[in-house]
Amino acid sequence: MEFYESLNNLASKIRQQGQNISTEEATKTAFVMPFIQSVLGYDVFNPSEVVPEFICDVGTKKGEKIDYAIFKDGQVQMLIECKKLGEPLNVNHASQLFRYFHVTTARISILTNGRVYKFFTDLDAPNKMDEKPFLELDLLDIDEHAAPELRNLTRSAFDVDSIISAAGELKYIGQLKRELANQFSDPCEEFLRFFTARVYDGAITARVREQFQPLLLKAVTQFTGDLVNDRLKSAITGVAPQTLVAQPLATDDAVKSEKSTDKLQVSQDEETARIETTPEEMEGFFIVKSIVRTSVEPERIGHRDTQSYFGILLDDNNRKPVCRLHFNRSQKYLGILDAEKRKCATLLANWTISITSPRSL
Repeated sequence: MEFYESLNNLASKIRQQGQNISTEEATKTAFVMPFIQSVLGYDVFNPSEVVPEFICDVGTKKGEKIDYAIFKDGQVQMLIECKKLGEPLNVNHASQLFRYFHVTTARISILTNGRVYKFFTDLDAPNKMDEKPFLELDLLDIDEHAAPELRNLTRSAFDVDSIISAAGELKYIGQLKRELANQFSDPCEEFLRFFTARVYDGAITARVREQFQPLLLKAVTQFTGDLVNDRLKSAITGVAPQTLVAQPLATDDAVKSEKSTDKLQVSQDEETARIETTPEEMEGFFIVKSIVRTSVEPERIGHRDTQSYFGILLDDNNRKPVCRLHFNRSQKYLGILDAEKRKCATLLANWTISITSPRSL
């Protein structure tokens, strides 16, 4: 689908060009404007939709500018403040967003450094921007739950009332997830004592806490792993997956020959137009990514869609495939490479989530 493809393309661009970006203006030109245009769907060259350097005088402060104001139906809907790529996004550095938020019709404000986007609204007090975002998106580590919510902010789907009603839940879920992540990696004394007291009958001394801290971390790791495994297994019916006979992958020469033949039959633009990335394929990608990220950096995991299969790969390199999702047929299956670089396929019955046993990976 165009939305997910645009996200993936922009993420690849950040990986490839990020090291060459050192200023705020370069960040806006290279990454923020493409985000507004290709991801959110607003025409950056149409002043009725996107106004750069938007002026909104506040009190005695005159002539101050916000980086971008996004309009819809003649009203300001979103304000965007930009920092240079790599700069920490501290809400204390977003004073202009706070000032402008309550004197415009905008209900959404965005603070970004081109890679990370933080979305704010006015949940805590009417017409006053919250200090904590209700949604965060890292383009080099896209949260599978954040991407669908971001889609609600696009021009074609924008509904401010629906966004605000969902923002409260998103805000606190996000904060709880971050706190859980902190506790799982470095549990505080209260967190450690809470669980230790439920399994240990003796006095919880400093020595006992020291003994239980690594045990708690190990238990958390195993528990979350079991949750992932259970989710994956539930994607398949009670019938055990049927393994197909492994067939060698085509050689590089054969692949090149096949591509040459295809180019003679149809132009690249026409071929690309026939590729449709489905939500089912994106669900499969995010699940595979959640497994593989335990072994490699998540920003290295990407995808490419073709007419015959949906490929998941490392470093945006076709020579580093993780697996291939063959969902554009009646019998769906997942293809992986064995040690001899041969493709093995696993049939999937009544596919609902998009992945087979984690041992296949």
